[in-house]
Formats: sequence, C-alpha cells, structure tokens
Amino acid sequence: MGEILAYVQAEIERGAGRIAFVVADATRGGGAYAGEPEARSGVRHRPYRVWVELAGRLGWRLAELSGQTGGRLMVVLERLPAEEMPRLADPREKYGTRSSFARLDKAEEPTFVLDFVDAIERAAVPSRARVLVLGCNRGDEIALLQRHAPGLVASGSVVGVDHCVSAVAQARRRFPAGNHAFLCEDVAELDLLDIGRFDLVIAIDVLQSPQIDDRALLRHLVKERLTPQGSLVLAFPNCRYRDGELLPGARMKNFRQPELGLLFKSVAFYRRYLQQHRRRVFVTGTHEILVTAVPVRIN
Repeated sequence: MGEILAYVQAEIERGAGRIAFVVADATRGGGAYAGEPEARSGVRHRPYRVWVELAGRLGWRLAELSGQTGGRLMVVLERLPAEEMPRLADPREKYGTRSSFARLDKAEEPTFVLDFVDAIERAAVPSRARVLVLGCNRGDEIALLQRHAPGLVASGSVVGVDHCVSAVAQARRRFPAGNHAFLCEDVAELDLLDIGRFDLVIAIDVLQSPQIDDRALLRHLVKERLTPQGSLVLAFPNCRYRDGELLPGARMKNFRQPELGLLFKSVAFYRRYLQQHRRRVFVTGTHEILVTAVPVRIN
C-alpha cells in the first residue's frame, strides 16, 4: 500500500485530474485481510472497501473499478471540483428546496437509516406519543418514522420546527394528515413557542449550527420539552458532501484531514449532562454520530 499511496500523492502534487492504477481483483481474495497474499496467486489482496475509503479520505471520487485480464482490477480516482459556497439572498433558505441540500436523501444512506431506526427502537416510545422534530426541513426523519415505526406516527402526533419557509411548505404538502403540525420558526427561539412537552425529541444535524447555543438548547429540551419518561435522539455530522460524494469527517478550515476534537468534546458534554438527568445514553453511528438518551427505568 505504501507504494500505491506514494504514487497517488505524487500524481496529486503533479496536478492530475484522474489517477489510474492496477491491483489484484478483490473477488479472488474472499476471507483474506487487506494486504494478505492470496492463496492461489500470492498477490496481495485488498477489498473494494480500501479504494472507496482511499478516495473519500483524499476528497476524490472513486470513478471506476473495472476487471482486467489475469485477475487484475483497474482502479480510477477522479478529482472533485472545488467546493463553492452558495450566495443566498435569504440566509434562511440555505437548506431550502432550491439548495444543493435539497438533493440529499438520508433515506438512501444505509448506515444512517440503520442507526436511526436502531435509536428509535431503543427509545421505546409509547403509543399515542407526541414527537418533536427540530430542523425538520422537508420531513425526511418523519418519513423514516412512518416507514419503520408506523404505529408511533399513526397513533401519536408530530410537530416539526424549521425556519426555512420553502422546506416547511414542502413538509406540509408531504404530510397533510391532521396529526402533523409544521411551524416555520427559529429553533434557537424554541423557548418562545407554546407547544408543550413531548415523549420523543429528534434533532438531526441541528445542535452544531453556529447560530444555536447548543448547550442552552439542550438544557431547555430536557427541562421544558421532554416528559419525565421522554427520550432524545440527537445526531451530529461526521461527514460532508461534495459534488454528490459523501466524504468522511466534517469540513474544518485549514485542515487537510478531519479534526474530531470539537465533535468529541460536544458529545462528551451531551452524554454527561443527560446522564445527570436520569437518562441512559448510547453513542452510535458512523457518518452521523447519534446520541440517544432514554429514561432510566426502575423495575
């Protein structure tokens, strides 16, 4: 692998837009570890995962994996276009229906779906529950609830809060049922809303927003918005998207690779605070780090 990395880095420094190299076909090395010689040919085995991770870590795209003669595989990496920050007339539409964010669908990311559904099941919310979704946008998390916990949504009620006008309008069209309510309000001013308490609060990629005092919001949720037996499902991005590709780690200025210090510090605070308020806390996830807090149940 050292030779491959050296070649790839040299090509990047040269300014190449595409990088191609030939390796052993991974289909012939089932059961072998990365770098372990294959039983038949003696060539070092490397699973497909290695090339996906290499492309993502470099901030490139895995453009091609094609079989070659003699049990070989052509790997082609492609440079991604430079990241552009959109110019918006209305900052509230940063995640609106005409933004690049609207092209994302977390329901197509298997790791997120599996982790989110697992968190909802762990919360064990009762029937006829009230659910609060912060930063609901167009309602993707509500759609996942409908698919994977239909009884929860059908028998209870859902309140979504988001400050993006176009996204909230889309959510209202998407979920016209009477037990759903979507409020076009700023999550940072949640304390001003007369919406009561909830059995489940969901906030996906909300608390890390620079416009929000995450610790003040967390304290408000626990003290003013959760029922005594209520649960929380929070998620924090450990990835970013560029030109359709999911890249590992949140974007940090002046860093070539992801820097996880702030994420770890925040998650440690949430975990400690929620434990102090009689919640069992689970930290799970890969590209999205989920913090699930459930009430301590005394048998």
